[in-house]
Amino acid sequence: MSKKKEEKLLQPPYEFKSSWETLLEDDAFVNVFLSDVLENYILRQRWYGGKSSQLKYIELNQFFKIQQHGEVYYGLLLEVNFREAFYQHYFLPIAFVTDDSFAKEDRILPLKINDQNGYIIDAINLEAFRKLVFERIMTSLPNDKTPVRYHKSSYFTDTAYVSSRFMGLEQSNTSIIYNDSSVIKFFRRIYADRNPDFEMSQFLSEKKGYQNTPAYLGSINILDKDNDDITIALLQKLVPNEGDAWDFMLKEVDKVFGNLDYKKIIVSKLPNTEIFERLQIKDVPPEIIDWAGLGIFLKLQVMAKRTAEMHIALGSEFEDTAFTPKHFNSDYEVWLKNRSLYQFQNRLNSVENNLHKLEGRSAELVKEFLERKNEIRRRFLEFDWTKLKGERIRIHGDYHLGQILVKDDDFYLLDFEGEPESTIRDRKVKHPPLKDVAGIFRSFHYAIYATIFNNGEKYPYSQEDLFAAGEVLYKFFIGVFLESYVTLIQANNLNIGYQQERIFILKYCMLEKAVYELGYEMNSRPRWAVIPLEGILAIIND
Repeated sequence: MSKKKEEKLLQPPYEFKSSWETLLEDDAFVNVFLSDVLENYILRQRWYGGKSSQLKYIELNQFFKIQQHGEVYYGLLLEVNFREAFYQHYFLPIAFVTDDSFAKEDRILPLKINDQNGYIIDAINLEAFRKLVFERIMTSLPNDKTPVRYHKSSYFTDTAYVSSRFMGLEQSNTSIIYNDSSVIKFFRRIYADRNPDFEMSQFLSEKKGYQNTPAYLGSINILDKDNDDITIALLQKLVPNEGDAWDFMLKEVDKVFGNLDYKKIIVSKLPNTEIFERLQIKDVPPEIIDWAGLGIFLKLQVMAKRTAEMHIALGSEFEDTAFTPKHFNSDYEVWLKNRSLYQFQNRLNSVENNLHKLEGRSAELVKEFLERKNEIRRRFLEFDWTKLKGERIRIHGDYHLGQILVKDDDFYLLDFEGEPESTIRDRKVKHPPLKDVAGIFRSFHYAIYATIFNNGEKYPYSQEDLFAAGEVLYKFFIGVFLESYVTLIQANNLNIGYQQERIFILKYCMLEKAVYELGYEMNSRPRWAVIPLEGILAIIND
């Protein structure tokens, strides 16, 4: 195509003689579609994860038809290339609509096909598309070998499509509620492998019968041109709930801090405990129970049991090599140290570039952090696999209070995609299960400090006293959780090592997590940098 003709083609209105069913085979359409028009659309989407980088160009990596009874939509696998010399892949389903009043905010491209005016839109906005997807899963056959693979599990019981609606605002994916009883998650950023959320959900539900995660109902996977099995959608049971455990914990901790004044508590006289000391509720001093209430500790016991049951299920597989437990070895040690040191250096650079944003307690702590950076670095190098006897298993990988739903007096664990910054391969690495426990402990720490930051003026105590009370509360939360968790794990013969090993792994993983958090806070919420800094220095000083 000559440059002159190309320039003419790229001017709206765009008109093509192809039919919708053959449009993606028309090079002229593809050239127009992949131009600035698509770039501008993608840059506006919440699910687009490349906003901090400079987009260079978009390629159509592959397309496939999502169809039924002559009704056709396209699924696009897009490769977004960046000026920083890396790329990301995204899934975008598209539809052609002619109704001028429809989806005004989600139009990608106005065009005319065979003398019919209309728009290319993201197909998820179209109920007809959502209905087709649901029915393709509902009518799927076992052992589907076609390139677009629809699958349903034995838990799928619906016999007809009734309704669908958007679940709400999300960042990285798009979720649709079907029939008010199930939810499908369309993965937007995709990888040349099965998504861990799909793998873990299917494994826990179908193979292990784990009850405290949304039941796996079905999925859509694509076999791409390189024969990679790519997950584009996951269908799960909708769990009616009262919100997530993060909001639950904020409310509980607010009540606990409110009790300081109500109970006339002198913070300096509160009984304390050693961090990682395993505690049955009867071991918690009556003064702490009187202050915090018995209820929160009973809930933590339930949360600990659900966490342990998840790990027991994940650690009890001996056929599927993707889930069979492994021991520590030199390969894991090298991988872990390289990853930890790279992340630490990255966060260190972020701290040094943002020092001017800190004041008060944060400024004091960051000074100590920088003075002791070599000591922290040495901590990451102390990992010696030959001294560790426990097992490594597939874990949640991004476990925190926001990944847990509260229902009645129980908890449901969800979102097994893994750490957002990690590669797809790294998300499937087997870790000590205590890495998840370390993540939830860091989340407890965050909930306590977030309560102080958000509500501190409500409590007639100095911030210093509130921080001190929070640290006491944190240790008792950890102690009660740990006792319930370890007791159940050991009763089911999952090897998480002896006590000294367990404490070493918890400290190592909590240090790693707090360093990870520090980079985010320095860039986004410098006032909150005190939370990971307190966590880092507590471990270093212990």
